[in-house]
Amino acid sequence: MRAAALYSAAGSLLLTGLAVTPANGAPGAADAAELRGTAVAAARARAAGLGFGACPGESPAGMRCATVRVPLDYARPGGRQIELTVSRMPATQRDPANSKRKVPRQGALVYNPGGPGASGLNFPMIGVIPEWQRIASAYDLVGYAPRGVAPSAPLSCEKPEEFYKAPSLAPVHPTEAYKRERIARAKAYARGCAERSGSGLEFYTSLNNARDLDVLRAALGESRLTFMGASYGTYVGALYAALFPGHVRRMVLDSAVDPDPAKVWYRENLDQSAAFEDRWADFRAWVARHDDVYGLGATPAAVQRSYDTASDRLRAHPADGKVGPGQLQNTFLMAGYYDDYWPSRAAALAAFLKGDAEPLVRLGAPSPETAAEAENGSAVYTAVECNDAPWPADFRVWDRDNTRLARTAPFETWDNAWTNLPCAYWPARRQVPLDVRTGRGETPPVLILAAERDAATPYDGALELNRRLAGSTLVTERDAGTHGIGGGPNRCVNAHLDAYLLEGRLPGRRAACAPRPEPRPTEPAGRGTPDRDALRGRRA
Repeated sequence: MRAAALYSAAGSLLLTGLAVTPANGAPGAADAAELRGTAVAAARARAAGLGFGACPGESPAGMRCATVRVPLDYARPGGRQIELTVSRMPATQRDPANSKRKVPRQGALVYNPGGPGASGLNFPMIGVIPEWQRIASAYDLVGYAPRGVAPSAPLSCEKPEEFYKAPSLAPVHPTEAYKRERIARAKAYARGCAERSGSGLEFYTSLNNARDLDVLRAALGESRLTFMGASYGTYVGALYAALFPGHVRRMVLDSAVDPDPAKVWYRENLDQSAAFEDRWADFRAWVARHDDVYGLGATPAAVQRSYDTASDRLRAHPADGKVGPGQLQNTFLMAGYYDDYWPSRAAALAAFLKGDAEPLVRLGAPSPETAAEAENGSAVYTAVECNDAPWPADFRVWDRDNTRLARTAPFETWDNAWTNLPCAYWPARRQVPLDVRTGRGETPPVLILAAERDAATPYDGALELNRRLAGSTLVTERDAGTHGIGGGPNRCVNAHLDAYLLEGRLPGRRAACAPRPEPRPTEPAGRGTPDRDALRGRRA
């Protein structure tokens, strides 16, 4: 910001807008210095705007990128700044059902894909998909890389070439020796985050992600924000609604994280591990129903024995020297996120047990080409979750809780614990989680989407968020568990999404949609494009 007069006037106007007290009303719920700092940064961003140009690397025709400067520490808005990379595809303003009809532009739709640690820079490309074309006709589709996510001031905790440790084990009932090994690794990882990321590590938080969102809103020239967040992005959105209720235009929260401060994040991860056990059971039941295709067993218990047999073989002889029990577990964890993955996972398991390891190696072997991105995502995930809230500092608490849970939910429990264990030894200052609540009329109605059997963000979280955001609507995909349902194959869900974003219409406090069809089985065989996904069990 160059003109002092504009700086002062814009800052004053923004401070007026921020003066609405969130419904929790708790002293210190939103630090006054950081609110003022957000207003200052937003005023600067509005004055500077966004100079869109070519995007890093390859990008589709029409997509442009820019950067927006935000304070590392909002309590000191004149201090160190970092740059967030932003992508945009302008609204087509063409009705996909009638190319001659011009559609009025409604502004920018900003998207956060979750994580923490995921990038939304590719989001604007989604406008070519039929399910998104009506939304893309009315909105500029805007994605961004949140703070810490490359190329936005990227964080790192270890050398990328050391990130993938393969082959690895995945004991569901770890020995004391194995626990000691993982404790040592967690301590080393936490130290590495501090050493490689420096003194600014403590400022990579969900609250700062919400503040960054308000600066981005201002830089886009929007007086109020239209936002869609998926998974962890729903928590960022919920924080934004509580911090800046007067700045919300429309908000879609898809696959909601439970915002209860008591669950952020230690209890949240225990709940997630329990929910993954249910989705693992769903997958095994589906495979058993298609035993004529896969031959892995006609009951869920028999399918489990097939999986255990594969894990035992991989422990003794890792496939291609790269895929051990840990890589097997992570490959099948993805079936808990997306039932579209069920056929490829079942086919790979069947092929491996028949002597062909290639499909499993293709799905599960770490790729050197993705190491830097995966290491960066892991670093951001760890920093944000560890910074956001207190964590048990005594491993005996972790041991007690996860040993107990693993008796009934062995599939994901300990892998999730090891992923989060650096938070027990975290060197940076912790935040106190915001008690997210909005009062009736403070914000426009918010649309919440959730699948009833979602494991990554269990359904109880959507119910809790619906209670805390006054006037919000919850649309549930019944008897389904795919993570992220907006703009997918369910026409009922998409009808609610379109009606809300395009017309502001909601069906009431609660609505339900029938589930999408189950995936069709495919024969085990064939080489194809490597199926590598950045999501891991630690991510919401």
